[in-house]
Amino acid sequence: MGDSAERQYEELIVTGRLRILGVVLGLIGAVFLVAGGVAYSQVQDGYGSLQSFSEVQDVNLTYNDEGQLIDRGTTEGADAIRQLLEEDWGYPVVESDLDPDDPLVNTATEYMYQMATVGYHVLNGTHTVELEEAVEYNGETFEAGTHEFNIDGRYWNDFDREHPIEGPAREMAWTGTVHGLFGELGVGTVTHSALQMGLALAGLFAGIGVTLVIAGGGVVWVSYGRRRTEAKEPAAA
Repeated sequence: MGDSAERQYEELIVTGRLRILGVVLGLIGAVFLVAGGVAYSQVQDGYGSLQSFSEVQDVNLTYNDEGQLIDRGTTEGADAIRQLLEEDWGYPVVESDLDPDDPLVNTATEYMYQMATVGYHVLNGTHTVELEEAVEYNGETFEAGTHEFNIDGRYWNDFDREHPIEGPAREMAWTGTVHGLFGELGVGTVTHSALQMGLALAGLFAGIGVTLVIAGGGVVWVSYGRRRTEAKEPAAA
């Protein structure tokens, strides 16, 4: 076999390998595109389910005519709730989720704001505890009758359960309903956040798929370009 023929044979092998590589890249890209499509479809089903769940519950945030959040008629109340949410709980609020044109609670930020609303009023509430008879506790006597107790920012574990006033007040403030609302709203927050992550993952799969398909097609295109270039080259004398 002459040098020219040997060189052409080697070029054919390289060209064939390039085509195979291009096809493989394209197929892998197609798999990523399918995966992205499936993930996107599942995410949309999840969004639809969450939306239906939110609509059935029909919990809405309250805004004034200027599009500002209000609580019990004032923006100051809403500001205090946001302070609890953002500063005390450290939650990163997404402003676009708080849309006065769509007050239905159906996004992660709205679920967390609603949770903070419940928490704020529990933490700043006052409850009346009635003692039927005088009780002595830690050297202090609590007379029979009614006693006003300010929750003063106490969470469930911040109370002295043995205290004749604090113990009953804890049950009055942190009721089973409050704990249930916290759990339900927390599930809504996590669900919406997971759906957002799923949407990002679907986009990532689709982006990788498109990149690989383009790369594979480019490799195949280059291989045909090599073949045409070789055909135009004059044979060596």
